Amino acid sequence: MNFSRYLSYEKPYVYLYLTGFLISAAVFFTGTNGSLVWGTFFYAFTLSSIVLLGYLLFRYQQHIRVIRRMKSEDYESLSLEGEFAKAHIDELKKQHIRDMNRIQDKQKEHYDFIVSWFHEIKTPISVLRLLQQTDMDANSLREEIAKIENYVDQALYYAKLDSFNQDYDIQNCDLIQISKESIKAHSKTFFSKKVRMDIKADALKVQSDPKWLKFIVNQLVTNSLKYTEHGGEIAISAFESPKEKQLLIRDNGIGISQKDLPRIFNRGFTGETGRTHTKSTGMGLYLAQQLANKLGHHITCTSKVGVYTQFIIHFPIDSDPYLALQKTHEE
Repeated sequence: MNFSRYLSYEKPYVYLYLTGFLISAAVFFTGTNGSLVWGTFFYAFTLSSIVLLGYLLFRYQQHIRVIRRMKSEDYESLSLEGEFAKAHIDELKKQHIRDMNRIQDKQKEHYDFIVSWFHEIKTPISVLRLLQQTDMDANSLREEIAKIENYVDQALYYAKLDSFNQDYDIQNCDLIQISKESIKAHSKTFFSKKVRMDIKADALKVQSDPKWLKFIVNQLVTNSLKYTEHGGEIAISAFESPKEKQLLIRDNGIGISQKDLPRIFNRGFTGETGRTHTKSTGMGLYLAQQLANKLGHHITCTSKVGVYTQFIIHFPIDSDPYLALQKTHEE
């Protein structure tokens, strides 16, 4: 707030001063029978002006202090209308908090319902597994069940995405072992599609949450397996430098077009060419990237249509924000 704008709010005081001055001048002229004593007049004018200027500066400083304190602590209004405005704003804030609490309660109820529903849907999936013992095509049935389980897992992790900071535990994780577990979970699909698996590393230790990291790796392996043709190959390797560690997952599948490549981690993006022949929710890579970022990692991808696709999970050394937070709590 500049001084000129402040003066616009103090015009009544100026008018009051001028009125008082004119009255004093009238009395002065009346009392001296019309003889003007200019020295006395200017002396009275100067004193009055000094008093007015001092008062305006004092009020200006008061306003500045109140404005500075409005955002940080309670303050006393300098006018009656200001007091009513402050009371009205305080009531609006309380109402806003009450509304937000109601919205959060509804969101929590919705979250609990969705999570409960996803857990319930696991039951019919278990029943479908029993049907594999019938005369139905077991391989086809197994693949469909795997798809349902993957979609359910994606939905569960998506529901937990906003509450991630309440459900993580940073540990030393062996990325190669996690990759082997993911491959084992898809072993029958590897066998049915005759996709070769080549693991070129024995171990790679990183600091992360094993549960969330397993989901991330599984999404990348699932993606590579889905778009690798019969008789193809998926290779997993590791790389380590002074700045970071990397897990590389490379397939010789159908690839990703350069037009689609920058958007593959966007929520719901399934691509216009190349990979559109397979139905997809477009959530797997999005969730993998989001969770990786929350863990202090990130994923990049390079690809050439009809040649290969390679995903790299980057693990910057000693730069994990959640690990630093955990160490602070332990200390």
